[in-house]
Amino acid sequence: MSDKQVYLDHSATTYIKPQVFDEMLPYLNTYYGNPSSIYSISRVTEQAVDQAREKVAKALNAAAKDEIFFTGGGSEADNWALKGIAFANKHRGNHIITTKIEHHAVLHTCEFLEKNGFEVTYLPVDAEGFIDLNTLRQAITGKTILVSVMFANNEIGTIEPIKEIGQICRERNVYFHTDAVQAVGHVPIDVQAMNIDLLSLAAHKFYGPKGVGALYIRKGVKIESLIHGGGQERGKRAGTENIAGVVGLGKALELAVEEMDTENKRLVQLRDKLIKGLSRIPYSKLNGPVGEKRMPGNVNICFKFIEGESMLLLLDNKGISASSGSACTSGSLDPSHVLLAIGLPHEVAHGSLRLTLGSGTTEKDIDYVLQVLPEIVQRLRDMSPLWQKLHKKEDSYAV
Repeated sequence: MSDKQVYLDHSATTYIKPQVFDEMLPYLNTYYGNPSSIYSISRVTEQAVDQAREKVAKALNAAAKDEIFFTGGGSEADNWALKGIAFANKHRGNHIITTKIEHHAVLHTCEFLEKNGFEVTYLPVDAEGFIDLNTLRQAITGKTILVSVMFANNEIGTIEPIKEIGQICRERNVYFHTDAVQAVGHVPIDVQAMNIDLLSLAAHKFYGPKGVGALYIRKGVKIESLIHGGGQERGKRAGTENIAGVVGLGKALELAVEEMDTENKRLVQLRDKLIKGLSRIPYSKLNGPVGEKRMPGNVNICFKFIEGESMLLLLDNKGISASSGSACTSGSLDPSHVLLAIGLPHEVAHGSLRLTLGSGTTEKDIDYVLQVLPEIVQRLRDMSPLWQKLHKKEDSYAV
């Protein structure tokens, strides 16, 4: 095991920044009142939740803070958006449109809805992970009640044409939800300008605490509650609020928006250096787009003739934390559904590596990866029968 530690899995989760932790701490041990109570110590926590709600609304350019509802995370927000719209609007229709590359929080929710009388269309994507807007237009029918397209893909970093998708939905009187868990705090988002009706986010993706997220619901959207019980979140989401988590979410998002421009310029330089270096490895393939339509810190690359899981274990031995795709499917032997959707064959998709950069990533970290990873790839290829077969074939051509 290496003494050096390089964390390159920021799309899976991030640490809590010190400023965020400091803001949370008083609500863990001093200001512990239940916001639903009427005495003075509870008014302190009620105000803290209210201030966090304002910060989230400002970051998204929501029309009002009351359009922000706190949840237990991004998956809950996705579940609420899809199930809530489906059951509240089934009198209008039973058709939902999404894509083949969504996070499983959306895909598995859609599977659940299909078992409960709803029809789902899964839009294909091109080789870079983008949906086709004309295909979307053609997929909308008189029974369509919701379109759900992720803002940015968690595996290959593709940033979808959200504003255009929202405009199409607005013209056709169809609700538009976007899973923006990977995007919030990292790229500019304006729910009004982008015609977004519902948006999911999670604090731990932008240096906030785990176990807390939010769902933006535009005023006037008809939606059922997912969790029933008390009257919290204006009667929409029952359960005593996670005060410290909510406060941390608000502070983390405030910081992320303030630092976004400067941080993104830095990350893009490091990302592009990493892509350039890894692309020199023979039989490698970058997945997803290049340039501004890719998330600033995302690198996803496949190396032919090797298995991604073996690569991750050897990287870990060198102190490098990475992934082969979504953290929610780690341990699965199946190749990524995202990579298959963009047209990669199974044997190539199995050799995928996702490296996602963040605030702690330095140029020395990138140099270290570029030093270590080619050696690991070559070591695994030397043990690969497919690699040996390829070289025997090449040798026969040389004779």
